[in-house]
Amino acid sequence: MKIADIEAIPLRLPDVDDVRCDGTQDALIIRVHTDVGLIGLGEADSSPTVAKAIVDAPASHMLARGLRTILIGQDPFDVQMLWHKMVEGTIYFGRSGTALQAIAGVDMALWDIVGQAAGQPVSKFLDGSYRDRVRVYVSMIMPETPEEVHEQVGQLVAQGYTAIKLGWGPLGRVSDDLDVALVQAAREAAGSRDLMLDIGLVWDSTQAIKMARRFEPFDLFWLEGPLPPDDLAGYARLADRVDVRIAAGEQETTYQGFINLIEKGHVNVVQPDLARSGGLTPTVRLAQYAYDHNVLCIPHAFSTGILVAASLYYVASMPHGKPAEFTVSESSIARDLLTKPFQLEKDGTVRVPQAPGLGVQLNEEILRRYAQVQVRDL
Repeated sequence: MKIADIEAIPLRLPDVDDVRCDGTQDALIIRVHTDVGLIGLGEADSSPTVAKAIVDAPASHMLARGLRTILIGQDPFDVQMLWHKMVEGTIYFGRSGTALQAIAGVDMALWDIVGQAAGQPVSKFLDGSYRDRVRVYVSMIMPETPEEVHEQVGQLVAQGYTAIKLGWGPLGRVSDDLDVALVQAAREAAGSRDLMLDIGLVWDSTQAIKMARRFEPFDLFWLEGPLPPDDLAGYARLADRVDVRIAAGEQETTYQGFINLIEKGHVNVVQPDLARSGGLTPTVRLAQYAYDHNVLCIPHAFSTGILVAASLYYVASMPHGKPAEFTVSESSIARDLLTKPFQLEKDGTVRVPQAPGLGVQLNEEILRRYAQVQVRDL
């Protein structure tokens, strides 16, 4: 079996609000085609048109090559070797950022092919299957008022979610007192359920320490991303001075970046996004490192059901697997792209797919509705 082609399909809602921090408004879907008819699915969570260019670019020389050029004719079972080939072939314009995000989508699709060809779910090729259900935390943008927070969190509780994360929106952008009021409303509506807060990169360490202490009565499970992603000294100062767990990493694309967050930033939770941080191949190694150092590794996932599937397998393959992220966005790209969208169970978990590969199929009508390029007929 050989790789015959790579299809990079950018999707975009017609009414994108480009000042809203919402990764469900667009996506880049990857389909890796083989010469025996198997097609692997993946996703790159990035600027879709930029990541597509990295897939499609013709070769300039051996260290500046598009991913299609690198992979056509290769055996998709050589996943880890091909990951290194993609990293090496993009060194001049890559090593991090969008190059690793594009590689992530292709890597995910290669693992899907391996699972399909072997007739096994992807978790069997990672570190095993420790569980067939994964507890999820529901993730949504923070509403503008305490009243809206109370109402919307109450609805999530009624739906059966046992962990809730609110992020961005007005947090850190209006006033300290509003932030406290929003979190208080969330806690009142959530009851004893786990509550997480994603601040959105707007504070310095002094402000983060002050606000973490003001949030103490609300018993947060973690405080996420309050500082710019490269402020490792600030993260260390924050983590060393407050009792709440500090989480970060959704902006990271490299393995070393996560190690720096743990070793230099002293964070308690690392959050690799499998559609950004190089795919499953390097993040499995990160999960083992986190386990060895007693740090939580909980994937970020705020895009389509393809990423949800990969994240469920990832958590299922960890001996210390904790919740996976689960967006309730109304975006059709997030909600309807799969023929069988994931459903919440009564106990607040989601079933890990047991079909071969990633175990999901695309809704071709939705794919074509939002595609920004012509989609190949299968």
